[in-house]
Amino acid sequence: MRLLILGTGHMASAHARNFIDIEGVLFAGAVDVDKGRAEAFRDKYSFERAFTSLEDALAWGEFDAVANVTPDSAHHPTTMKCLAAGKHVFCEKPLATNYHDAVEMAETAEKANLVGMVNLTYRNVAQLQTARRLVTSGQIGKVRHVEASYLQSWLVSKVWGDWRTESQWLWRLSKQHGSNGTLGDVGVHILDFVVHATDTEIDEVFCRLKAFDKADGNRIGEYQLDANDSFTMTVSFTNGALGVIHSSRWATGHVNELRLRVYGDKGSFEIQHRHDGSKLFVCLGDDIETATWKEIEVEPVPTNYQRFVEAVGQGRTLEPSFRHAAKLQKAIDLATVTEVDRKEHRLEGSA
Repeated sequence: MRLLILGTGHMASAHARNFIDIEGVLFAGAVDVDKGRAEAFRDKYSFERAFTSLEDALAWGEFDAVANVTPDSAHHPTTMKCLAAGKHVFCEKPLATNYHDAVEMAETAEKANLVGMVNLTYRNVAQLQTARRLVTSGQIGKVRHVEASYLQSWLVSKVWGDWRTESQWLWRLSKQHGSNGTLGDVGVHILDFVVHATDTEIDEVFCRLKAFDKADGNRIGEYQLDANDSFTMTVSFTNGALGVIHSSRWATGHVNELRLRVYGDKGSFEIQHRHDGSKLFVCLGDDIETATWKEIEVEPVPTNYQRFVEAVGQGRTLEPSFRHAAKLQKAIDLATVTEVDRKEHRLEGSA
């Protein structure tokens, strides 16, 4: 599989490091609007060519697939061009900045029989995949209640740098720079974590968003600090379960932590995924009478990168797909609407 990487920023390096170890992947080209960055990326990872525009790369055309690692707002237009050229696409999350664009991308890939997959990175967590099997095998019975959180602390800690002075963080706090805040940035991750583990879909959603005061006039230089820092969400699922989901960048003491608790009528599980490791705990069988929890050891699982290569080789899309990501985007869009009209919304006519 001859691969083009579109964009050469931080996540593009993560893509290159993962794809380079997969047998059969050849680095065909790298694209960045900055010629120096494009050439440096080409040389660092031994790509054949470097381009300063997607159009030039498509005119060359000697590649099979594209890893789209552009800014969020560029995902839709660049992916549509790649699909029109007959290229398979592995897109960074979120697939698009709104449901309309996301579902158009999904439909276009499907009609063209091209692979369209999204890098929802926490699918690589082995504990998540094992937990899903607890649900699909019936070991925890019918899912009744779900608790999920995605906690970060970079607004109170400098472990990832100083958000007050670094553009890589400031843009995430500003709507005019394309950010939908915590909901848009990591909301898609925790929603995917939930629906994949529980083998269900979101039916109804009600959400509160909050942007806290962070600077004089809530502005630093060109950045208006108005994107949400925290969200709380209540949801109902198509399997009848209820859930609460929340996230914040103000979670002091939590560098980067996803936590999921799923309660069934025959058992429960809890996933803890932190920057320093992951754990899966279960309460099953006779242990439910004594509320005894035990940790389960798990085996590694294929990464999204490996699954994309497998999908291209088979000529069929695997999960997480564009279609799945469009469903998540619909939930996020409706969550934003509920903040405005203060009413719960149902995901009718989902993708």
